[in-house]
Amino acid sequence: MTSPDDRLTAIRNIGPAQAAELTRAGITTASQLRDLGADQAYRRLLAAGTRPHFIMYYVLHMALQGRPWNDCKGEEKDALRVQFDAIKAENTGSNDAAMEQVLNRIGVGLRR
Repeated sequence: MTSPDDRLTAIRNIGPAQAAELTRAGITTASQLRDLGADQAYRRLLAAGTRPHFIMYYVLHMALQGRPWNDCKGEEKDALRVQFDAIKAENTGSNDAAMEQVLNRIGVGLRR
């Protein structure tokens, strides 16, 4: 059994729904999530079938820094969006990733 301090929900911003998604992706403890980091954890979420969602991605970053989820703003949020889009594009089986590539090629930018 996981100690109360090592539950996923012991990390600020990680609620029951996100903890359930992380558990489905094989991430079952706070220490495991911290060891993986936000980017690798998000890759696992996508591989487990979680639908890509930018807010979930940056909430992971804020959570692992012990910051409020809505503290992500401005240039930091823009930089995380670039990282999110790159990780999402790695998921080549995704129709969304393919659609974004087409939109970028024709010059209409990323869908948000």
